[in-house]
Amino acid sequence: MSETALTNHTEKKAFLVRSSSLKDVRTFCREVFEKLQIEPNLKDELVLAIAEAAQNIVKHAYKDAPDTKEIMVVQISREQKKLQIAFYDMGTPVDPKKVKHREIDNIKPGGLGTFFIQEIMDAVEFKDQTKKPWINHLVLTKQL
Repeated sequence: MSETALTNHTEKKAFLVRSSSLKDVRTFCREVFEKLQIEPNLKDELVLAIAEAAQNIVKHAYKDAPDTKEIMVVQISREQKKLQIAFYDMGTPVDPKKVKHREIDNIKPGGLGTFFIQEIMDAVEFKDQTKKPWINHLVLTKQL
């Protein structure tokens, strides 16, 4: 990372909660990571984790509803060497105790998204769901 990289920076953007929006989520994240001068290999891993989390929101919180007008907000924040990616949505409430990843030895189509997220990120947290207007608030953290 060069001396001109942003060390304290936050950007957020709203997306329709649809599978067709996932490319836009990835593009937004790549653009922010470019500004933050995140190294290429880490950037690719982070985009994978973000894409998996966003897909889980579309699939589980909104049941893949193709015509929804609902939005999710993705916020990327960097404070010194700590990077946080927050997701906010108003879909079906998530019970964090029920979010489990499939073991890597039990490979079948689907179900590995949370495994990849937990492998890539240093922390995965569901924040207080009583804060309105959002129902779900997921925060992914990576130390840089």
